[in-house]
Amino acid sequence: MGLIRLTRNSFMTAYDPTGWHGTTILTVRKGGRVVIAGDGQVSLGQTVIKHSARKVRPVGKGDVIAGFAGATADAFTLLERLESKLEQYPEQLLRASVELAKDWRTDRFLRRLEAMMIVADRSTSLVLTGTGDVLEPEGGAMGIGSGGNYALAAARALMDTDLDAEAIARKAMAIAAEICVYTNSSLLIESLEATG
Repeated sequence: MGLIRLTRNSFMTAYDPTGWHGTTILTVRKGGRVVIAGDGQVSLGQTVIKHSARKVRPVGKGDVIAGFAGATADAFTLLERLESKLEQYPEQLLRASVELAKDWRTDRFLRRLEAMMIVADRSTSLVLTGTGDVLEPEGGAMGIGSGGNYALAAARALMDTDLDAEAIARKAMAIAAEICVYTNSSLLIESLEATG
């Protein structure tokens, strides 16, 4: 277990994106801002049961933002645990995330939770998984969920343009919504001023 740095050319091959139906979460860090965007669609099988779910939110004192993919109740449990870790390790997102990932992997109850999270503060963006991984993307972008790879590919293609972080996230999410049937164009975006 530990911090794994993803390169521009690597993909999350250890995770099957088809297993996470019903959402797309994307983070983009560029030009002094970090953004996490999420779509609002909730699907049950082949039926859309909600169009405007809130899968992105501020965490703790508002100095961390998070987005989740997977089972909603599981994700809320993990968000609560993350807030608890951030109280224990204030202004140390990486340490709080590593401690959460350790618990998530070893605790009998938490091990059964089916969700992934993207979290970010002013200096760090991370993906947290139930296998104990804490992944830090290079290149400023990372996507999770059923449309995550589509949004990630679009965001990477747009990183060298004049678009800012939010505009890249909006355009990339729109592209994902056109391709992935489990992703819609009802977006919720949270952002922070970034240091890097």
